[in-house]
Parts: sequence; structure tokens; C-alpha cells
Amino acid sequence: MASQSSPIVVLFGYDTSTFTLKARLALKLKQIPYTFVPVPTVMPRPLLKNTFNLTYRKIPVLAIGKEVYCDTSLIIEALEHFFPESEGYQTLYPLASDGRNYRPMIRGFASYWTDRPLFRIACGLMPPSIWASAFGRDREGLIGHPIDAEKLGKKIPENLSKLDQQLSMLEPLFDSGDKSFIFSTESPSLADISLYYELKWGEDIAKGKYTEGITAGETKDAELEGAEPVLNAQRYPGLFRWYKMIELYFNNLPSTEESCKDFEEVVKKMKDSHTLGPRSLLLPTPRSTHADLDKKTGLTEGALVSIAPDDTGRNE
Repeated sequence: MASQSSPIVVLFGYDTSTFTLKARLALKLKQIPYTFVPVPTVMPRPLLKNTFNLTYRKIPVLAIGKEVYCDTSLIIEALEHFFPESEGYQTLYPLASDGRNYRPMIRGFASYWTDRPLFRIACGLMPPSIWASAFGRDREGLIGHPIDAEKLGKKIPENLSKLDQQLSMLEPLFDSGDKSFIFSTESPSLADISLYYELKWGEDIAKGKYTEGITAGETKDAELEGAEPVLNAQRYPGLFRWYKMIELYFNNLPSTEESCKDFEEVVKKMKDSHTLGPRSLLLPTPRSTHADLDKKTGLTEGALVSIAPDDTGRNE
């Protein structure tokens, strides 16, 4: 799909990262060729700091040519903007079967449901051995308070109950018996990606599959019961049917990922990439800026700003 003149696309992440999975699924759905560069699960990440002077702690980070985008909410919009449906790429926001554009609802579904409360519940299913490792000590800085691994281990049944509550709210989306995607689209949207990646990662982490990878070998993978008591075909037949359908859909898509073999060569390709052109590195918004309010809040041309998340990791 990409032409030889297209800028190189590079994804920095690690295999056991839930949000790296989200970005990978979006790139695969849109069939965008990209290079994957692995980074450590914990800070510091000298490759990002030394190459881009980037201290933003959240992963993944995406580069399109010379430009770098942080946080998957922004990464998704950058991919949709620079690799649009008009140029032959699959859209992350297909229209519903009745022709309605649910893009605002899909963005809200991802950013304010799956990426936040559902993500926190999934994290609560992590085996306590992960929290007792260097990974857990690193995440104390991200969360902003000490972590008691033993206490978190005892809360896993409670978090399974919370997951059950979430699944019970989601089941009506799928209990009609049809095979449509969320928001009645003819192809998967960001909503399908967002729910699938969270359930997939949560299911795997709860079973102990990612333990060794997350802790960099400090602890070993385990074989645990996981989320199966609530995430199963008997309790949630519609949602589970959709879950397996999405899994098969993505498994059948061709991979567009290339492993990084020479990072210096990747950096050279980034430097040699042409600029993003008339679309600019800035992403469009439904309305232009509000000049009067911008002035009152200090957002004037030339102002020095800092970028930080609004949920966790605010100090970096």
C-alpha cells in the first residue's frame, strides 16, 4: 500500500505492553508497513532519550518520518490522518450500516472506557510476582504511590468480579446473534480494536503468560486459571463469539511489521524522510482554535509548553 516515497514508520514498544498491542493492531488493520524497535519495560530508555531527547515514559512511541507521536490516543489519529481511506488504507472509523458516522463515540469508547477503567481492571489481574519485581518498583513512580504485591495478589478475585461487571455491560452489544462489529460497522473500527486488545492482554496476563517478559526474566511465566471464570462462551455467548471472530480476523491479516536489524539505519531513513507535506505534522480538529480562550490560558504563538499524561505518569 505504501509508496517508495512514503516516510518510514517506526513503532517503539515492548511485546508485553498492552498499548503496544493496540498500536500494532491499528497498523495491521490499516496495512501500514512499519519497523518495530523494542525498548525496555522500565525506565530509563536510553534509546529514546539519546535519539529524540524524549523522556515521556509511556509506551508505545510512533515515528512517521521525522515526526514523533506519543500516547496511543494521538498515535491512532496520526495513522488515520497520514494514511487515509482516500489513499487506499483501511479506515479505523468505518460508517455504520445505516450510514451514520460514530467516530466521536468510537473515540470516546476507546479513550474513556477501554483505555482507562477496563485497563485498570486488567492490570489488577496481573500475578503478584510481577509487582514484586523491578517492574513493580518502576511502576510505583508511574502510579505515584508504593505497591504492595501481596495485597494486590489477594485482590485478584475482586478484580475478576469487576471484570465480570464490565463484561455484563458489554454483552448487549453482541447478543443479537449477528456477526457485525461494534457500532454496526462492516469492518472493524477502533472500538473493536480497543475492546479486543484489552481483553486479549488481560486474558493472557491473568494466565501468567507475560510474566517473564515484563520482568525481564526476573520471574518465570506461570500457568494460572486467568480470566476464564468470567470470560467464557457460557457466561457471555455474544461477546465471546465476537471475541473469537475478531481474533480470527486479525490472525488472517498479512503482517506489515519488520523487525529492527540496524537502528542506525532506521534513524538514517527517518532523517532522510521527506516532510509530511501539506497535511502538516499537526492533526486536524473539528473546529479551529479559540483565539480568545487561547490568549487567556497562555497558549500563544511562541509559548513554551510541556507534555504530560492526564491519568498516570504525570511527573514525566
